[in-house]
Amino acid sequence: MTPVTRLAAAIGLGALLASGQLLAAGLGNGTLTRAESLREKPFADAKVLAPAAAGAKVEVLVREGGWYQVKAGTKTGWVRMLSVRRSAAATTTAAGIAGVASGRTGTGKVVSTTGVRGLDSAELATATFSEEQIAKAEKNRVSRKDAEAFAKAGKLTVRDVKALPAP
Repeated sequence: MTPVTRLAAAIGLGALLASGQLLAAGLGNGTLTRAESLREKPFADAKVLAPAAAGAKVEVLVREGGWYQVKAGTKTGWVRMLSVRRSAAATTTAAGIAGVASGRTGTGKVVSTTGVRGLDSAELATATFSEEQIAKAEKNRVSRKDAEAFAKAGKLTVRDVKALPAP
């Protein structure tokens, strides 16, 4: 990733983090990157409505916090935003996205956190959202086939990295 692309992605993320809860409509199509459960509400502990297989094509209807409401076939439900690869950049109206940044996962408002490398609080506070920069960053996406060819050319090998033990 080039420094300009990394900066653009960081600015976009920073703007989203600096604002409140995001609710965007009409986000377009996507593909599930892993098997998911369609949920009744955007919470990890919400009632499961139906399973959805990895690779399933979905229509992304709404984004709320770290969740997308999707239509998969004839079923509609909520899935984690990180489980969906959007097919095209969407235009959103950012009212905020603290829900994504906060890691709120259930109705009990349990919080987990993640870090953003390379940005300090001043940069995050002054960042502004740019759909154009997000679209530019998404152009750097490569297919699995291209990534595997790159790894093979560089004589990289696959390594199984085990998860860290629970604290």
